Amino acid sequence: MNAFRAFRIRQEDAGCRGRIETVALDDLTPGQVVVRAEWSSVNYKDALAGTGKGKILRTFPLNGGIDVAGTVIQSTDPAYREGDKVLATGSGLSETIDGGYSEYVRLPSVTVIPLPASLSTREAMIIGTAGYTAALALLQMTFNRQSPSMGPIAITGATGGVGMLGIDIFSGAGYEVHAISGKADRFEALRALGASECVDRHTLTFSGRPMDSARYGGLLDNVGGDTLAGLLPLIAPYGNAAICGLAGSPELHTTVMPFIIRGVSVLGVASAGSPRDIREEVWRRLSGEWRPRHLDTICTREVSLDDVAGVFDGMLAGGSFGRTVVRIG
Repeated sequence: MNAFRAFRIRQEDAGCRGRIETVALDDLTPGQVVVRAEWSSVNYKDALAGTGKGKILRTFPLNGGIDVAGTVIQSTDPAYREGDKVLATGSGLSETIDGGYSEYVRLPSVTVIPLPASLSTREAMIIGTAGYTAALALLQMTFNRQSPSMGPIAITGATGGVGMLGIDIFSGAGYEVHAISGKADRFEALRALGASECVDRHTLTFSGRPMDSARYGGLLDNVGGDTLAGLLPLIAPYGNAAICGLAGSPELHTTVMPFIIRGVSVLGVASAGSPRDIREEVWRRLSGEWRPRHLDTICTREVSLDDVAGVFDGMLAGGSFGRTVVRIG
């Protein structure tokens, strides 16, 4: 452990640049728990950070990777012992503290979650931030009285990690799911995950009226922009729109009509900064009644630490399908 490999991101004259470097434990940000990393994953946020195309890191240099799972080898917090299997998602990784693209990771104990017994470290990283986000959205919608009886849940960006895991999780929880995607060639795969209907976003049209006939009981949106604005008038009374992405646009031009006439609620899903008790509850459900049933199908690519940078550009160009896991160990 005196020297190990990590994908380290630095601020240079030409912008942010990430590369494999040799680092030592003392180079890492402080923390109570040292983990020998086994698996990580690639999220849209990782691609933005690793290419410098998004302002993700707040300090430099840092190791990339907002997710990690592995085995504790040292801990000054009595809650964690050598040999414990653990995971961490979001919580400042690759923003303010060193992330999971590293053979060893030192983490503040508040970010560390014991690995549920029903999940392997690899399975936990197939789920990762993407599955956590989808499950957090469902939890928040449930808190706000969403139920399957209100009608189908529309999921946009359905071929991405959040979208595919969302289809699996929501359908497994008893909801009818309508998947919205521009990749019509992937519709059979989405149906296999549990989508009862697939809608090609290229043929999706909206009336432009501030209110329209209710079509969906709720919405999990990864896209933002005109797609979100068009779907809000289609949500049934007291349904919820859980917003977790901006793959289309961060802007939203709409009216207040769905909110004040139908009681539609917009729920912001901020997975990176979830309180500890919420994080534990989501992972409890992800390892239990909301455990995704199709993890092997949703994981469409496995890469080594050396190859992780090669994933980023394709993801940012909209070429993602499913989840990519990173083999660290």
